[in-house]
Amino acid sequence: MQSAAVLVNTRRPLMSYEPPTPPAELPTETVDILNGFSPDQLQDIARYAEALAEHKGRRARLEEESDDDEIEERPDDLPDNVPTKATITIKEINDNRYYYWQWREGDKIKSKYKGPVKSND
Repeated sequence: MQSAAVLVNTRRPLMSYEPPTPPAELPTETVDILNGFSPDQLQDIARYAEALAEHKGRRARLEEESDDDEIEERPDDLPDNVPTKATITIKEINDNRYYYWQWREGDKIKSKYKGPVKSND
């Protein structure tokens, strides 16, 4: 008995001919607006939405951390001009990913470059 090799594309999920079902929490007006966009526009919206979600999550974490009065031990790789409460975030610039230290100073979020994200990270 011979077995046949099967090739599977693991980079993209198999697509159905049926449109995806939107999350129940998503307002109908938003779904209707999204359905009017082209595939390229939807890719742009997806990238923006992901970046916005990361930004808002980071902002909430920074606000939560600023409420903590505990003094943390300073990490070895933390530069002198970066506060101990700084967190590491990843920014995507021109399809490249980079680590940045980020922290809050008053109403502003400050950043300092840390280094590139390695492919095995």
